Amino acid sequence: MSRYTITVTGTVTGQGRSDPDAVIGYDPPLRTYFLQAFPHEETDEPGLWLGTHDRAFETLEDLHRAAISHGYDFMPLPPKLAAKLVDDKAAASGRPVQDTILGQVLKRLNHPK
Repeated sequence: MSRYTITVTGTVTGQGRSDPDAVIGYDPPLRTYFLQAFPHEETDEPGLWLGTHDRAFETLEDLHRAAISHGYDFMPLPPKLAAKLVDDKAAASGRPVQDTILGQVLKRLNHPK
């Protein structure tokens, strides 16, 4: 499972707030992207937790739309982070990741000049 820290903003309570320690990632067993933010002070359960069932969000765009529908936002993601998340999903599905250093090494091993 991949986990990266991002900032999520929200206006669910009618007041603007942000969580700079929110977590976004890819969960291979559930085959979904997920987002967790705004932990409850007593229970530590996130106030926002998307991606808790199989194939809930197969793209980052799907996850983003769901966050917005709940009154939260996390875009724009840094391009390198967005690429890492896409690579995490590709690696979990067994497809080689071509644009990373590991992908380039694997390509050279499989196709020597």
